[in-house]
Amino acid sequence: MSADISERSTVKVSLPRFEHVDDALGLGSRTPRISWRIQAAEGWTQQGWQLECTRDGGAVVASGTGADQILVAWPFEPLVSRERVQVRVRVRGVDGAWSDWSAPAQAEAGLLDAEDWIAAPVGAGWPEVPDTDRRPALVRRSFTVDRPIARARLYVTAHGLYEAEINGVRVGDHEFSPGWTKYDERLVYWTFDVTDHLAEGENTLGAWLGDGWYRGRLGFNGGYHDLYGTDQSLIAQLEVTHDDGSRTTVATDEDWSAAPSPILVSGLYDGERHDARAEQPGWSRPGAQTAGWTPVRVGRRDPRTLVAPVLPPVRCTEELAPATVTRVDATTHLLDFGQNLVGRLCVRVHGDAGRTIELRHAEVLEDGALGTRPLRLAAAHDTITLDGGAERLWEPKFTFHGFRYATVTGLDQLREGDVVARVIHTDMRRTGWLETSNPDLNRLHENVRWGMRGNFLSIPTDCPQRDERLGWTGDVQVFAPTASFLYDSAGFLESWLTDVALEQLPDGTIPWFVPVIPGGPTWNPIRTGAVWGDVSVLTPWTLHERFGDLGVLRRQYDSGRAWVERMIAQSGPSRLWRDGHQLGDWLDPAAPPHDPADARTDRYLVAAAYFAFSTRRLADTARLLGLSADADRYARIAEEARDAFRAEYVRQDGTLTSDAQTAYALAIRFGLLSAAEQDAAGRRLAALVREAGNRIATGFAGTPVISDALTATGHVDTAYDLLLETECPSWLYTVRMGGTTIWERWDSMLPDGTINPGEMTSFNHFALGSVADWMHRVIGGLSPAAPGYRRVEWAPQPGGDLDHARIAFDSPYGVIEGSWERVADGIRYSLSLPTGVEGTIRLPGLPDQPIVSGGRFESVIPSPVPVAI
Repeated sequence: MSADISERSTVKVSLPRFEHVDDALGLGSRTPRISWRIQAAEGWTQQGWQLECTRDGGAVVASGTGADQILVAWPFEPLVSRERVQVRVRVRGVDGAWSDWSAPAQAEAGLLDAEDWIAAPVGAGWPEVPDTDRRPALVRRSFTVDRPIARARLYVTAHGLYEAEINGVRVGDHEFSPGWTKYDERLVYWTFDVTDHLAEGENTLGAWLGDGWYRGRLGFNGGYHDLYGTDQSLIAQLEVTHDDGSRTTVATDEDWSAAPSPILVSGLYDGERHDARAEQPGWSRPGAQTAGWTPVRVGRRDPRTLVAPVLPPVRCTEELAPATVTRVDATTHLLDFGQNLVGRLCVRVHGDAGRTIELRHAEVLEDGALGTRPLRLAAAHDTITLDGGAERLWEPKFTFHGFRYATVTGLDQLREGDVVARVIHTDMRRTGWLETSNPDLNRLHENVRWGMRGNFLSIPTDCPQRDERLGWTGDVQVFAPTASFLYDSAGFLESWLTDVALEQLPDGTIPWFVPVIPGGPTWNPIRTGAVWGDVSVLTPWTLHERFGDLGVLRRQYDSGRAWVERMIAQSGPSRLWRDGHQLGDWLDPAAPPHDPADARTDRYLVAAAYFAFSTRRLADTARLLGLSADADRYARIAEEARDAFRAEYVRQDGTLTSDAQTAYALAIRFGLLSAAEQDAAGRRLAALVREAGNRIATGFAGTPVISDALTATGHVDTAYDLLLETECPSWLYTVRMGGTTIWERWDSMLPDGTINPGEMTSFNHFALGSVADWMHRVIGGLSPAAPGYRRVEWAPQPGGDLDHARIAFDSPYGVIEGSWERVADGIRYSLSLPTGVEGTIRLPGLPDQPIVSGGRFESVIPSPVPVAI
């Protein structure tokens, strides 16, 4: 078909999207960027666009030329607080014909000015003892609506966690709101449309409160309470707009009251204790009995620190029934859900008043019982004491656990449907799929995905089960490319990177984990360390590369520059970083259980490699941002650091002073070697892999790069051998041992089924799953060749024992699908691109082939070696 489109109906435009959020209620930007997708004939390209914005003053149309359709700058007057608009888009091709207008997308600004807020924090007014687990509060207020309602919005956040109710009905389906941020500088509020919750006459607004990250116990060796404050408070502002345009506001203030919650204690680590005998039925409804309710304590909050979200909320996204239920004794049942997950149990409970039902959790079994030692000082124990009423469903509100196995104690029987596991995480849209002919490899890919789901809960955590659950910067740095394929994680990572910059020390040092909490002697005071600190440069680059977001590079540039300047100061004139508290190739499988940093690769070699690589990437960033002087300076320093690395660590024969897999992989992948040196390093790396019996010998620094290093130096078969190895340590060893998420250690479980004796052992830890990025780009063949996948390179490299593979990626422009399959006369390759995406196909034995926007390709390439079918 001709690339010229003369019929409008052949070009269809999607509903516009604002920033990286799917729900544009309560936007925090006055000028939100806009994206859209197009469906058109093969070869069609956008040459121009028009956006129409309808607001109270009428409709305004703005026009632009070119192919941009992702994160297009807002072309209208800035939004003001509470403003509602409709935006639609149409596009034209080379023939000048316009498409039909898209359907209009609704957007509404949140409270954009500090002066918009009148709500104050309110919580329990009774005396409390700091630095302890305290009983949470319920808070409520009744009010009257005396005129017809046009619409109503609830703007709400908390010091701690909240779950709001209006007239006895829960508001929204968010969990663990407002999430975890650097609370003193950034507290997220959410906006809810509560029009249907209200009626003329008397109404009641209330909320359950929990400690959460704000004042609950956090950290190692017993942890700390009250990291951000001693209060537990709701901050809520309900605005009711009437049909005459007037507005009634009900905000948290001294007119609210509080009562002790039936939740006796709730902690993220230890779990929740609930006493049904202390419940107050109908407490959030009009006319409820309020005897025993007392005035609230009113606190203070700088409204300038209240920010709208840029990431999706945490939700329950799935429910799993137990795969097996085993009776342990008269009232205890052991549940296996068949999948290590993050969330909590929902159980149908019944029994006499005073009877207690107990829920305990663990990731693995050891000797047939819950393997709780890896939980360390996290009890992971939920209880409900019954009131003797009718049977009911119950689940905790303000805690989560990492578990595959659980015990329920206190029920005589568990019938089918009496218990489910509710899977909880930040509700990102899934975007990436990879399927192969190897079931173990497919399970590995699912393990990576489940590990990401469980650990992307408000922030990117390191493990969801023990007394830690922190936002380790190095873990995200190595995993971000994988995360950006599997899920639309742009807003999620953007939010967390904002806190990385806020937590950065004045000297440029990036903390080990963000948000920062006291960490004991190993992590305090905060010291400068490679791999972890490089998140400030490398992860914004990943978001630009994968989502086409130049804005995140601009926002994070000062943070990245400060980090690189810190490395420059650490390295001095030698341009070699040879000191500091380096974690190096953390969790190299050869490291002893008690010292995960004692790797085969010199930790200062790792630091020097990262210094050269991040500095060069910062130069690339500066050039994109038009900062030519910075770009030139950092490019020069990066080259000096590369030369210093070669002089210090590369021998004349191309081998390295650390004759280890990670050393070679970093030097190759980071471009630190001459062509001859790279060839020699590749040969030595492949030899090391073979000498190890194709077992992995890398930790957090080497694992993300080793497969690419082998592939880049002509050893893709060795990369496949490494990937498909099943003996410990290897990726598929965890699969063969029954793992359903990525483990923290290669041998978190030993071959005899016992748990690794190290004090630090998790069975859900995403960092070593970073190999999935290589799987997507080499097995699936798909790589971005321009930001946001505007151009792609498709170059699958079939190998190992695989007979076929299929990849699908829901890019910013639409779904890209590719597959290959061994057939009798060769390998059949297929690729389809959405409108707006062009590509290059690179297949063995063929010259590079361009593929146009919206194009399709299918061909059978004869195999160099006959394949039996």
